[in-house]
Amino acid sequence: MLPTERPDAWEVQGRGELALAVLVETMRREGFELTVGKPEVVTRTIDGKLHEPFEQLSCDVPGEALGAVTQLVAARKGELGQMIHGESRVRLDYRVPSRGLIGFRTEFLTITRGAGIASHVFDGYGPWVGELRTRLRGSLVSDRTGPVTAHAVDQLADRGVLFVAPGTQVYGGMVVGEYTRAEDLEVNITREKKLTNMRSSTGDELVKLTPPTILNLEQALEFCANDECVEVTPESVRIRKVELDPHLRARARARAKQAN
Repeated sequence: MLPTERPDAWEVQGRGELALAVLVETMRREGFELTVGKPEVVTRTIDGKLHEPFEQLSCDVPGEALGAVTQLVAARKGELGQMIHGESRVRLDYRVPSRGLIGFRTEFLTITRGAGIASHVFDGYGPWVGELRTRLRGSLVSDRTGPVTAHAVDQLADRGVLFVAPGTQVYGGMVVGEYTRAEDLEVNITREKKLTNMRSSTGDELVKLTPPTILNLEQALEFCANDECVEVTPESVRIRKVELDPHLRARARARAKQAN
C-alpha cells in the first residue's frame, strides 16, 4: 500500500484483480466504505522505453468455441505460441499483456458456455503494446436521483442489460446497466408512467420484466471503465462515474478528443 497525492486515497498493489477483490471484500465485511478505481498494471521503464507485465495464458476450450476464443484473445494483443488439438477440445497457449486479462475471465466463460478452462502465470516484462480496447460496450448512466420504477425498466429493456431492480435507490452519475453500443447513454430510470383519466377496455397489460444482472465485487471491477469506479459499502456494491456531473464529463471527453 503506497500513499498518493490525495490524503484520502491509497495505491494498493497486488497479484491481479482477484487479490484486490479479496482485500476490498474483507474491508467491506469489517464495515468500511470505500471507492475503488479501475485496476491498472504496474509498468517499468527499461532502457528508456516503457515496459509492461506479460502473462503466459493457457486455455482448454471445446472445439466449437475455438474461433470465438481466438478472436477474444487476439483483441487483447495475445500472441499464440502453441495449439494442440484433442478429440473434442483444443489447448491454446498465449503470451498476453496483463492488461488484457482484466475482465477476461467473465467473457471467456460466457463464450465457452462455462466449459472453458483458463489459467495464467507471470511471464516477465515486455515492451508496451499500445492501447487495448477490452470493453466494446458503453454504460447506461442514471441522470437523476430517485427510486427505480418498473415502467422505466420496461422502457429501457431493449437498450442493454440492467444492473438494478425496481425500487432500488439510484443517483445521478450511477451506472445502472451496460449499453448495447460503444458510447455511454444518460437515462431516466426513475420515470413513472403518466396517469390519465381515460379508461381502457383491456386495462393495463401485465408487464414481464427481465431480471437484472447483479454484479459481485470482482465482476464490478472487471466491468469498470477508465472513467468509472466501484463504490463499496457493507450493504451494496455500485458502479459510478468518477465525475458525477454530466456536463463536466462531456467537457472531459471533448478535451480528450482534441488531445488525440
